[in-house]
Amino acid sequence: MRTLLERAFAEAPKLPKAEQDALASRLLAELDVENDFDRAIAESAPKLRRLAEEAIAEFRRGSTEELDPDQL
Repeated sequence: MRTLLERAFAEAPKLPKAEQDALASRLLAELDVENDFDRAIAESAPKLRRLAEEAIAEFRRGSTEELDPDQL
């Protein structure tokens, strides 16, 4: 059985040219968004690591409080 993406690619050529172009534009835009998100996460890893280390240090010093979700 073919994957969903393979099925979509098989059906796309049956569409009018304008619809094919619109579909291709949407797909490419979605891929760009995914790439931008992945890049942003990768670039933020050092900052996230530093924040995590700070949070752990605060916890170990007893500087944190338990969060009560009912009090939000």
